[in-house]
Order: sequence, then structure tokens, then C-alpha cells
Amino acid sequence: MGVVASPFSSSILLTNSISTQNTKVKAERCSTATIQLSALSTFTCIHSFKPTSHQVKRSPLSTNFSPKASSVGSVEEYTVEPATDVKFQKSLTLPGCSNSLSLLGSGYREKKIAIIGVKVYAAGFYANEFIKETLNAWKGRSATDIQGDSSLYDSIFQAPLEKSLQIVLVRDVDGKTFWDALDEAISPRIKVPKPADESALATFRSTFEGRPLKKGTLIFLTWLDPTKMIVSISSDGLPSAVNAIIDSTNVTSALFDVFFGNSPVSPTLKTSVSNGLAMLLK
Repeated sequence: MGVVASPFSSSILLTNSISTQNTKVKAERCSTATIQLSALSTFTCIHSFKPTSHQVKRSPLSTNFSPKASSVGSVEEYTVEPATDVKFQKSLTLPGCSNSLSLLGSGYREKKIAIIGVKVYAAGFYANEFIKETLNAWKGRSATDIQGDSSLYDSIFQAPLEKSLQIVLVRDVDGKTFWDALDEAISPRIKVPKPADESALATFRSTFEGRPLKKGTLIFLTWLDPTKMIVSISSDGLPSAVNAIIDSTNVTSALFDVFFGNSPVSPTLKTSVSNGLAMLLK
């Protein structure tokens, strides 16, 4: 999905006076711009001015949805998840993180309704660029080897480096519904919950319950270290604040396993990240 740029700048006014006898076109008080008036004629106007209410309006961007973090910028700055057309920045800085994070791969989450697969969200996984230094044992390994090696993903989780999962909703979802689906995946992975785990799950739940999650909403699940993670949610571009702190090793570990364990909820995400790691470790 590409961003379609308008041929008109919102700071340009073109006033045309076309004579009926010689079709002479006169343009007054416009800045340098090339305006295509027809399929056969192109005219250049030179002069600066202040826009007025008569200027031509900018055409809208053609996107499925337009969260700021997912639909603005050059091709070089973004990677497109092909099944959902969601754009992920190749690097970003998040609230609560001390370093910028780099994209390793992206995929999507699909739910079966009857026999039909419905895409719920796209997801991108980011990590501190120094994660490479902790994975020297896997240098030169293929993407297939990496994907099937649970010890590599355990090493990523255990590394005291920030990493984040960005979720971009591709349809409206009720906050409670979103949490219930996440909880169904997390809770079975915690065999004997401790009070700290119950407290962390309650914090997680209260962060989403009662919150409408519209199409295009961004959710960041960020691991600061193996014992602690933060949650940031925004419906208008990258988040500017932390919405919740999850302080439980069992919960943070279970959530990581939901996406990168042996039975990931998004196989396409793990495959893409494995390919990204293979490229990183060449």
C-alpha cells in the first residue's frame, strides 16, 4: 500500500484567466510549481503568495486506515506487511525506552469464525540493535534452523535489552474482547500463578477493559527486561505515554511465548522474524 501524494501543495493558489479567442493562460501570484491542467498541457507558474479560500484542495490519502505511525513517510523508512497492507517503521523510539528499536519482522493474527479466517491485527517485532551481540552462537544459521530453535528465542527474551511488539488493529475490537483473547493464551502458560502474577494480569485486564479499540489503534507490548514490561496504546500515531507497567516474570515470559514459542498465535510473525534474524546474523 503506497502513500499517494497530491499534485497540489496546500500553500499554492493558481488563478487562471483563459481568453475565449486565443486560450492564453495567465497565472498570478503563485509559487514555483508545475500544474498539469490536462493530459496534454503543462504550465509553470512563478511567484509567491498567501493562500486564499479559492485555492484547490489537497486530495485525501488513499489508505485503508491512517494511524500516523503507520501511513506517513518514504518507502525506505517502512516495511509493509503484505497480508494486511499495514506499514511498520523500520526503527522507532517508544515512551519508557532508553534506545531506539529496529524492526526484525512482521506478520498478522487471524481468527477463525466458522470456517472463515478473519484478520484481526498486524504485528511487528522490534529489538535493540545490540541484540545481535547476544546471538553469536547462531551466526550463519538458516531461517529454518532459527525458527525451530526455541533456545534462540529464549536468549532473546532473557537478554537485558528492550524489545517491543507493535500491534496494529485492522478492524474494530472491543477492549474486553481483545484482552479475553490474550488472556486465553497467557493464563494456560502460567501453571501455578503467584500473587504477583495475579496482580499483573489484573493490571493488564484493567488496561483494556472498557476501552474501545478502533481500526488503526496501535498497541505496544514492550519488554524492558525479563521481569518487567510496559503497555502503551494510541489511536493517533505513536504513543506519548505508558498506560501500564506489568511486573511479573511469569506473565512477561508467558506473553513472549504466546508469540515466539512452539505454538505461536501468529506463525507469519515468527517466520518473518526468523528470516530477519537470519539476515542479521549472516
